[in-house]
Amino acid sequence: MNSNYYAVIMAGGVGSRFWPVSKKSFPKQFHDMLGSGQTLIQKTYSRLKKIVPEENILVLTNSLYEDLVKEQLPKITQNQIVLEPAMRNTAPCILLAALKIQKENSDALMVVAPSDHWIEDEDAFTRNLQTAYDACQREELLMTLGIKPTFPNTGYGYIQYKDEKISAVKKVLKFTEKPDYATAKSFLAEGNYAWNAGIFIWSVKAITKAFEEFMPEMYQLFVEGIEKLNTEKEQAFLEENYAKAENVSIDYGIMEAENVCVLPADFDWNDLGSWGSLHKELPHDENDNVVINAKLYLENASGNIIRTQKDKVVAIDGLKDFIVVENKDVLLIFPKEKEQEIKKIREIIQAKFGEELG
Repeated sequence: MNSNYYAVIMAGGVGSRFWPVSKKSFPKQFHDMLGSGQTLIQKTYSRLKKIVPEENILVLTNSLYEDLVKEQLPKITQNQIVLEPAMRNTAPCILLAALKIQKENSDALMVVAPSDHWIEDEDAFTRNLQTAYDACQREELLMTLGIKPTFPNTGYGYIQYKDEKISAVKKVLKFTEKPDYATAKSFLAEGNYAWNAGIFIWSVKAITKAFEEFMPEMYQLFVEGIEKLNTEKEQAFLEENYAKAENVSIDYGIMEAENVCVLPADFDWNDLGSWGSLHKELPHDENDNVVINAKLYLENASGNIIRTQKDKVVAIDGLKDFIVVENKDVLLIFPKEKEQEIKKIREIIQAKFGEELG
C-alpha cells in the first residue's frame, strides 16, 4: 500500500429516482440495491481499499448520515468522516477534502469516487486506478476515468478526447452534458468519446492550484479556515462557512483547464441512477423480469422490476415494463418509460402526505 494514496467517497446524495426505497432519511447508497449482501457504500469502500490504505479513505456526507456511515463502515474513524452542514454540489466538498488531505500529506494523490456506482470487474478498476495514480505522480494532471460507450445513452455526460495511440491517458478536448439521441449516436460513430463517470484522480497540489486559479472565491473561503481543518475546530468553521460556497459541480470551471486528461476505462460501469438502470444489471427471468427480495407468482408479465421487503409474497398478472417497489410506508407502481418522473412524484407525495415519506 502506498501511503500517499488517498480516496474520497462522496456519499451525500438523496437518490430521489430510487424512491420509495431511497429516502432523504435513508438514501440509496446505504441500501443493498443489488441484493449482493453489501450496501452500495460498502461495495465502494471495499473496492477502494484494494489500493488505498484504509486509514486514508475519507467519506464526505451530509450531517444527516453520520450514524449510517459509522454503522455501515465500522472501521472508519471520526476523523475520516467529513460532514457537510449544507447540501452543495461536488466542487465545495472536493476542495474541502483536498485541503484536509494536503494539510496532512502534501505529496498525496487522491481519487474522488461516488458512493453509489456499480462496477463488476473490480480488478480492472484497480488496474485503471493505478495507471491514473502513476500518471498524476509523473505530471501535474487533472484526470478522470471515462467509460467506453456501448450505446448512444442520452442520460450520461460525454468526454471528447484526443485519440493519440502512444498513451493510454488522453488529453480532454471537450465535456458535453447529456446529449440528444442523434448527438449521442454521432459521438459513438466518431470513436473518441467516453461517458463521464464522475471519478477523478489528481495530486492535492494540482487540484488546489486549479481551484485557486479557476474558483478563487471558493478557494479563499476554505483557505481562511486552513488552520482549523483536521482539528476540533473544523466543524464549527464548516457550520459557519460551508453554506457560503457556490453550489457548483466540479465539471464546470475546474475540468475545463488545460491539463485535464481522461483514461478510457476497461471495466463495465453503471451509475445506478434509476430503477431502469438497476434492471439492466440484475439477473432476469425468461420474461425479462427482475425480482429483488419478493416471493413471486407471475402470469403474462414481462420487463418488470419488482422489489419488496424481504420474503413478501407478490402476485402479478398482465403487467409489462413496470416498476413495482414497496417499503414499509409506500407502494409504487409506475411505468418504466416514465421513471424520470419519479423524482417529481416523490415531491408531490411529500407535500401531500408528509416529509417522512420522501
